[in-house]
Amino acid sequence: MKHIVTKYFVTQIIFLKKFQLPTLTARMTSNTQHPALGIDCGDARIGIAATDEFGIMAHPVETVPNDYRDPIPRIRDIAKLRKVKTLIVGLPLRLDGTEGDSAIKVRSFAKRLATALPELPMIFVDESYTTMTAAQKLREAGRKSHQHKAIIDQVAAVEILNLWMEENP
Repeated sequence: MKHIVTKYFVTQIIFLKKFQLPTLTARMTSNTQHPALGIDCGDARIGIAATDEFGIMAHPVETVPNDYRDPIPRIRDIAKLRKVKTLIVGLPLRLDGTEGDSAIKVRSFAKRLATALPELPMIFVDESYTTMTAAQKLREAGRKSHQHKAIIDQVAAVEILNLWMEENP
């Protein structure tokens, strides 16, 4: 399967170069920031999502419990396994753009994560409405509200990555 996917992307890159689409070609061949790991940090759970190595798509990865166990080792393992090059952390801002108690908690968590993964750059993205958008997309996909709990944080992390990718094509 990996061979088929690799062959597909090589074919796409050749096609794009042939028809002189340099921006998309550069994005597909660039490996400076991707894959990136999106993190939606909550009090009970942390949603994890990742981009592909080309920065074209984001997909859900895992929900890590954020209770009595330290989630940092698991996130570090995921980052290393996926050869992540950038950490994208959702920062919950107030409607007026200021930081409240939730943002302080996320920044504290991010500081611990940065200590565990010092080689990775960390970028904060305003995560306003990402959980609401994620819930809406899950409903549109036919999932009932009671089925959301297991994956809502992962889908919110996908939304965080999508916001970041829109701002950083």
